[in-house]
Amino acid sequence: MSEQPGLLAHLGVLLVLLALAAARSWAVRVTRSRGRDWPARRTAWFTAGLVVAAAGHVVGGSHDLRAEVVAHLLLGVVAPLLLVLGTPVTLLLRALPAPSARRVTRVLGTPAARIATSPVTAALLSVGGLWLLHTTALHDVVAGSAALTTAVHLHFLLSGYLFTAGVLGVDPAPHLPSFPRRAVVLVLATAAHAVLAKHVYATPPPGVSADQAQIAGLLLWYGGDAAHLPLLVVFCRRWLRRASPVRAATS
Repeated sequence: MSEQPGLLAHLGVLLVLLALAAARSWAVRVTRSRGRDWPARRTAWFTAGLVVAAAGHVVGGSHDLRAEVVAHLLLGVVAPLLLVLGTPVTLLLRALPAPSARRVTRVLGTPAARIATSPVTAALLSVGGLWLLHTTALHDVVAGSAALTTAVHLHFLLSGYLFTAGVLGVDPAPHLPSFPRRAVVLVLATAAHAVLAKHVYATPPPGVSADQAQIAGLLLWYGGDAAHLPLLVVFCRRWLRRASPVRAATS
């Protein structure tokens, strides 16, 4: 009986990801039917992000801290970057009828949306949630529930997406902070991630052995650096292009 909720949770997440893929395919077809091309690389990025998210969810279902760390890196860092590079908001605005697109744009410009999509808010949700999970008894509680594990995975994916989208700014964002401010948030979030890796290595979460925690801490440390490096590279490239009038005009 205990396997049934876990199986249903896996199927539910996979169905959501398949629905996103189907919605993406519909939006591309509608956009192209109106005579507007859509880059194939954007679709490839987004599809790869969905695949990575699915892999992360499956890997993180074992309730082993080492697997959970890998799942976090895939769901909270790698998949969000790929999804953001697929520019889903831009595609949505092109696919929707003009009145609907204007309504979406107005929603994005509201104070509530500004707070929800702020890199600071997303960093607190993403990194803060990770700290809460691995430094309190919450880890043991989540490990005993397939539903809570799924909720945590969705939290990592959504907060990671909001953070990456807020830092890179590749999609329309009426209240996007300046590049220097986003750089500060990115550096602080990466540093907090690294400090947590050291904490996990030295202080295992409740119910986790020291050996398992040490390997998990190393995975979080080195894997976090490797996963954040592409995000940093993309961010720096966009900043340089914005700073150079020639590059901005030709990009």
